[in-house]
Amino acid sequence: MRIDDSLAEAVALLKNQFVRGYKSRIGLLTEIVPLYYSKSLPIGNNMLDSLHRFVTSNPMYFRSHDAAIYGLKCRIYEGDINNYWLSSKKYDTSYQPFYPTWMLSAYTLALEAKSLGFDQLVDVGSGDGRIAYCASLLGIESYGIEIDEELVELQNAVSSSTGIKYNAIRADATRFDYGSLELSKPIFFISGLPEMGEMLANSVIRQVLSVEKMKHNAGFNFMGSHVMKSLTRDRTGWGWGNIIASFGLKLIGTITLPTLWTTDQILDTAYVYTSAC
Repeated sequence: MRIDDSLAEAVALLKNQFVRGYKSRIGLLTEIVPLYYSKSLPIGNNMLDSLHRFVTSNPMYFRSHDAAIYGLKCRIYEGDINNYWLSSKKYDTSYQPFYPTWMLSAYTLALEAKSLGFDQLVDVGSGDGRIAYCASLLGIESYGIEIDEELVELQNAVSSSTGIKYNAIRADATRFDYGSLELSKPIFFISGLPEMGEMLANSVIRQVLSVEKMKHNAGFNFMGSHVMKSLTRDRTGWGWGNIIASFGLKLIGTITLPTLWTTDQILDTAYVYTSAC
């Protein structure tokens, strides 16, 4: 078992233990970040401190308290995403409104990308920048492509406050010139579930693979689903099987992690890693 797989399982277990005794309100963003390193959830103290700094520097969060969850001392943060959620819905090419993943999930996703050998990370639909932030913590050159001006301003504010630098770019991801980034071995995180993100994924993948330098070296990460809601949809590859096949991508891994929309569910979000052949 890869250490990243083990970490993903530990994050999912922590979330499931947490929700047994905690009922969040609709629209409330809840984060759990351990206070110290533990063998049961092996993230170093320096990295944990950086995850805490992201949350405390992010104005979406308004209160916190400490609690022991499954024997692990944690800080529970609560925040409100409603204003950013509404702002992110106003664009015609916004295929999924702002729904953040957990900080622990963002860190695990970036760590998996590094373990798979990618040198750069581009988060397409980067929201408040947490995946790009975590990638930067791990020494990966990282970029966030976000169409919403308020979210880009938020990313820049958090980056400035924490001192963790990455490239936050305000752009329509369906029209952005990815060749202008001059990347060598990047992975692109495409923020859209199968029900919403196919047009975004098609556009981004087509443009990336048209760049000579990336067409054999790029990777793509998709947010998949363990539960297919429609019988007429693609039910393979966690909802992405047809797109993976149509672009000739190779499946190189998948991990399952909590997101805001799976806080009250047993099954979390499947993140599917693929690479160009």
